[in-house]
Amino acid sequence: MNNSFAGVYNGQTVLVTGHTGFKGSWLTTWLLELGANVVGFSLEEAPTVPSNFALSNLADRIIDIRGDIRDYAAFKKALADYQPQVVFHLAAQPIVLHSITRPKLTIDTNAGGTTNVLEAVREVGGVRALVSITTDKVYENMEWLWGYRETDRLGGHDPYSASKAMAEIAIAAYRHSFFPPERYDEHGTAVASVRAGNVIGGGDFADFRLVPDSMKALIAGEPVGIRNPLSVRPWQLVLEPLSGYLWLGKKLLTDGPGYGESWNFGPREQWGIPAQKLAEKLIELWGSGSWVHTGPGYARVETGQLRLSWEKAAARLSWQPVYTWEEALAEIVDWFRAFEGSLKGTVDMYDVARSHIDAYTTRAGERGLPWV
Repeated sequence: MNNSFAGVYNGQTVLVTGHTGFKGSWLTTWLLELGANVVGFSLEEAPTVPSNFALSNLADRIIDIRGDIRDYAAFKKALADYQPQVVFHLAAQPIVLHSITRPKLTIDTNAGGTTNVLEAVREVGGVRALVSITTDKVYENMEWLWGYRETDRLGGHDPYSASKAMAEIAIAAYRHSFFPPERYDEHGTAVASVRAGNVIGGGDFADFRLVPDSMKALIAGEPVGIRNPLSVRPWQLVLEPLSGYLWLGKKLLTDGPGYGESWNFGPREQWGIPAQKLAEKLIELWGSGSWVHTGPGYARVETGQLRLSWEKAAARLSWQPVYTWEEALAEIVDWFRAFEGSLKGTVDMYDVARSHIDAYTTRAGERGLPWV
């Protein structure tokens, strides 16, 4: 696997913020399999218990730094101490409904934290590629039936969406003011932002997310609660956007600032899938269970229609998703079956993650994708 992504991560020092989170832990595992020396920067406590990070014993495999992304001095010190050439910035307050009860924390973390990363990269120097992860919710939601494109207007009707749109504006401002392509020979840093769909996968135990809420209910033998059964989302397995992030990072390293802009990474089904249909498929794959409509509650702030266009990534990066949504759900059910086995001490969850990455990489190779 070291040859994937043209082998650029083999032996490379890569810093991942938010490495203890759901997406961050999967990215950390994949980077380790690619031969990278991973430095992680995250809060002292993992965002969930259990966590994919702890289950995979990742702390013993990387340089594990604990700090708050809102603490500029702490992050700058980590950057200066380890001098990574690549930074993937994932640290965030990622839950839309939490932003309703913690709006200032959300904005300070997502907008302010991203600004801290950008400023530290500017001050310390040496980072050749910065990939900053935001969200598909950065777009001003118009309840369109088609996918949002990178050129569509940014906005946010809730603190989470607004905080991520603010982060995008900060990224663009730093890119144009301090890392402009025409002065690349001087600063040597290429900066990109990435917007994924609703990312799902094994190892996600967060509250207020349909798939982890569903799996926790199914394991407990309880009905799956659905806030908005008709809500349409661009559901995608976690490995789909991560392959895009890694491939974009490779492009920034080898080709420079020509790819330093915003990018969408979405699922094969650009029309999206309703929440009810997704839950019913999970129940079918699990082999038992039921669902109930719980009522929206705070979910009234959530949008009804959200779709994402990844045509730009397909055209310019030759990137495309690998799995259908049904195949993604099958992978998730397989992971949670293995998780049940790990509770009995019979399964190594790092090996499980590695096998899922291997299977995904094999399928991508069969589809002729360039990063394999």
